[in-house]
Amino acid sequence: MRLRQMAVAFLLNEEREVLFLQKRETDSFFAGFLVPIGGHIESSEINEPQNACFREIEEETGLKSNDIKNLTLRYIIHRNKENQEIRIQYVFFGNVSKNTTLIESKEGSLHWVSFKDIPSRNVSATTNEIVNHFNEIGESTRNVYVGAMSCFNGGPAINWGHLEDWEM
Repeated sequence: MRLRQMAVAFLLNEEREVLFLQKRETDSFFAGFLVPIGGHIESSEINEPQNACFREIEEETGLKSNDIKNLTLRYIIHRNKENQEIRIQYVFFGNVSKNTTLIESKEGSLHWVSFKDIPSRNVSATTNEIVNHFNEIGESTRNVYVGAMSCFNGGPAINWGHLEDWEM
């Protein structure tokens, strides 16, 4: 079984909009979907997912680390993809000014989407679950949450727990 690790960012501006990449319709992976900024973690970045996230942000948007404030790990999502691949996604939240200059990515077009409108847009089930959780619980705490993807009533769901050390 393979292991795939990814790092993504929900970058919010002062108007509570999130920066998304809209994948091209011709892409084989999430064609036409709005996806958080991010991607795969390189082997040299395995122990530093935040560094991978900064690299992906710069590649896809042109934003440098000093353009982003408070990039913080908020979620770690686990998924068993068809018993062939374990996917681990490190999800960071950070702040960026809407006036910051962005570059267009060869991977798709960049869009600011109001946080409240995300569930009605063409986003993945994982993105929807993260947004719903963040709205319900995540924003009111600084906890890091671990989510295990599962199926509930025939649809996608995430079972949440917050990550903490038992040695307090």
